[in-house]
Amino acid sequence: MRFRGKSIRRKIVALLLVPLVSLTAIWAFATVLTGREAAQLFSVSTVVEEIGYPIEDTVRVLQQERRQTLVHLADPRASDGLAALQRSRTATDEAVAEIRRNAADADVRDDLGRAGEERLTAVLDAFDGIGSLRRSVEDGTVNRAQALGLYNRLVDPCHDLLANLDVVDDVGLDKQYRALVNVSRARELLSREDALLGSALVTGRLTRTEIRDVSDLVAQRTMMYDINLPLLPATERGRYQRFWKNASSAPLRVAEQAAVSADSGTPQGVTAQSWDAAAGSVLKELGELDDDAADRYQDRVDPVATNTIAKVVIAGALGLIALLYSLFLSVRVGRSLIRDLKQLRLEAHEASGVRLPSVMRRLSAGEEVDVETEVPRLEYDKNEMGEVGQALNTLQRAAVEAAVKQAELRAGVSEVFVNLARRSQVLLHKQLTLLDTMERRTEDTEELADLFRLDHLTTRMRRHAEGLVILSGAAPSRQWRKPVQLMDVVRAAVAEVEDYERIEVRRLPRVAVTGPAVADLTHLVAELLENATVFSPPHTAVQVLGERVANGFTLEIHDRGLGMAADALLDANLRLAETPEFELSDTDRLGLFVVSRLAQRQNVRVSLQPSPYGGTTAVVFVPDALLTDDAPDTNGVGFRLDRPQPAKTKGREESRRSALSHVPARLPERPAVMLDGPVELEAPVDLDALDLPGVLDDQDSERGGLFRPRRPLAAADDDQARRPGRR
Repeated sequence: MRFRGKSIRRKIVALLLVPLVSLTAIWAFATVLTGREAAQLFSVSTVVEEIGYPIEDTVRVLQQERRQTLVHLADPRASDGLAALQRSRTATDEAVAEIRRNAADADVRDDLGRAGEERLTAVLDAFDGIGSLRRSVEDGTVNRAQALGLYNRLVDPCHDLLANLDVVDDVGLDKQYRALVNVSRARELLSREDALLGSALVTGRLTRTEIRDVSDLVAQRTMMYDINLPLLPATERGRYQRFWKNASSAPLRVAEQAAVSADSGTPQGVTAQSWDAAAGSVLKELGELDDDAADRYQDRVDPVATNTIAKVVIAGALGLIALLYSLFLSVRVGRSLIRDLKQLRLEAHEASGVRLPSVMRRLSAGEEVDVETEVPRLEYDKNEMGEVGQALNTLQRAAVEAAVKQAELRAGVSEVFVNLARRSQVLLHKQLTLLDTMERRTEDTEELADLFRLDHLTTRMRRHAEGLVILSGAAPSRQWRKPVQLMDVVRAAVAEVEDYERIEVRRLPRVAVTGPAVADLTHLVAELLENATVFSPPHTAVQVLGERVANGFTLEIHDRGLGMAADALLDANLRLAETPEFELSDTDRLGLFVVSRLAQRQNVRVSLQPSPYGGTTAVVFVPDALLTDDAPDTNGVGFRLDRPQPAKTKGREESRRSALSHVPARLPERPAVMLDGPVELEAPVDLDALDLPGVLDDQDSERGGLFRPRRPLAAADDDQARRPGRR
């Protein structure tokens, strides 16, 4: 349809016709759908009567024939067993014949639908094999286990057909129907258990395989009830629960427990006769419960169909009235809008398409935005259209002001976090210095051990404070000028982990990390090690190993935890690769964000993958740009920047380094491949810049840097014992 000229009236009429026509089509379509739903509800009766009930009857006679067949195979010489088997076969043939007659009705197949018809065909095809199965039983070419499996294949398609019948579109009723089918399946599991255990008791002995099969059937039946009974109404659920708790089912439960507990042979206190009585009574009562529940379900379906028809009539009438009223109102209101529509449309387009997107882009880029300049107030006439224009003004200003305040809030929160973290770092450094002094001064072994633990906790607190700085977008305060051996970097990271004694560090190749990357790489490795120790059993080790590769160095961290699901692993790797914006709602992923930020800053690639030990492996790829071969050999003791020291402290420093070099190379009860000595690298470059007298001077900052010497408590005890005047 083409509109010539500039008539707004025509365009508004066309604009109104489109939703009106669409509304009419939707109303008609909804009416047809609702009516078809009502018709389908009434067809439930036909489907259940012609297919559902006959299928259920066939399943029950098949269950009886299956039991008699297994009993006959267990004792072929029993004449009464053969007669009972023949009666069961006759009943089965009659039930199958009824299903075939009903299945030949075209109306029944139409009510089933295409999928239901295919499942019905599968049921009939399965019934075609009953004759060959019976001949195999008579010829003795199948044993009891094989016969049980073949009969199960006849029953399973029946339950599959019943479970997939589209009997009702109501969600609640549909859930109840499928729950009833599964409850019927629970009775089928009991019937299989009856056939298996009853025939085994006839032979006088249960094999281990049969005991295991009985246990599995009991567990499956219990699970089936636990899952599906809550979906039924409270009254229905109560009937089943009371049945399984009353005295009539007690003999069965006792017999099952005896059978499952038996090692092999005949269960204590259970005979073929007692089992037949207990199982037969329970199966009969369960069948009656299932039938009553199905009848009550049908009673619940009929009122729903009636209510649906009433809703169709009422909704159709009201919908038609609303449609006519909408047409009248649209024409009347459209005429009143034509006069001012052009101007308002242009101004709204400018606001939504030009001004607001521009402001949002500038705020996202971090620029400052003046609300008055960017969103000027527009003047409108004092009428309804003018009120819409004023509302548009208010909406624009509210959106821009909210965006500006949000940007300011994010910046302010980040600054507050950084400030608090910096203060915490200064206090923690003072605390580390004080602990160092106390460690040197004390001679009590237990007190020294406690000081070492407190020292380790403080080091971890410092790492967490630095993580807060990183999450806030600021750079950490610790920096190094000179390269540091990668082995010392890994050891320092281990020293910042709570369960450091569980970490095994394999000997790494001689390669050093450039000074600017030392702090970030240490923090990154420490976060990964912390994660590996937390999410793995406390008695297992976390292995760290690495090797040179073509374009850098690969560091692998293996744990022996439960691992991660495939979707969780994929999500974690995406976060590590893309470095998304930190959200306050993701407080359970702080370590992941810290690692991602550090990896992005240093161009390090971190990925997670399943570990060969069953847990998770973190792979850290350090590029060649961060590596160098020009670094001093610390021999596990570490080094510091070459800074001037007072002459009176040089002797004490050399003595301390000598003592550190003789610390035992093993942690308590860990293999020799773990940390082979304390780690002490150079102190941070910028700690002196903080100008903290008496705290960050050379003498006190020796153990106040990022990498602090770490000694096992056992080694510390031995060291105290060797001091003069101590035993």
